[in-house]
Amino acid sequence: MILLVSLILLCGFWSVVAAVLIVADLRKRGMNVNVFSMRLMIFKYLSDYIRITRAQTGRVGLLFYHYIVPLNLALIMFIALVFVA
Repeated sequence: MILLVSLILLCGFWSVVAAVLIVADLRKRGMNVNVFSMRLMIFKYLSDYIRITRAQTGRVGLLFYHYIVPLNLALIMFIALVFVA
């Protein structure tokens, strides 16, 4: 059970780091991004990141997957934790 909680926290940290990197990438590309309202605006920033990277490279940028995958893993592990406990 401690392992699952640790992995859930690690996934949460991983997605927060990915969100910060997405915001930094958007700022580097010239978008006006407010870092302090990142928690409220993350879905807008994600859609902007998808749109910009798809326009430049034809594919969605890797940071998007570094945000989505750990959140899904954390959800799966949380559900497993509920059934184990």
